[in-house]
Amino acid sequence: MAEYRTHMKIIGDILLTTRDDLRDEDGATVTYLIRKANISHSRISRILKTLVSQGLLEQIDSQGSNKYRISQTGREFLQAYNTFTNFADNFGLNI
Repeated sequence: MAEYRTHMKIIGDILLTTRDDLRDEDGATVTYLIRKANISHSRISRILKTLVSQGLLEQIDSQGSNKYRISQTGREFLQAYNTFTNFADNFGLNI
């Protein structure tokens, strides 16, 4: 049976994508993030709004469309998230 991703796992995937998958500093489009995170447009829109308001992502207006890139705070959050996830995995806990 397939295991469902938690909200935190989806946030981690989005931050990881904006950190690792982009070759330039232009940011990722919503369409790109939808494909990588494998979630609906309405759900990712809510998540992106939250991540921007919390300072984890930066929203860039690029030729009339929004793009997103990870902020320094987002990088720090992602590092702490990965550390905690690895710690929990070592104890057999699913985050």
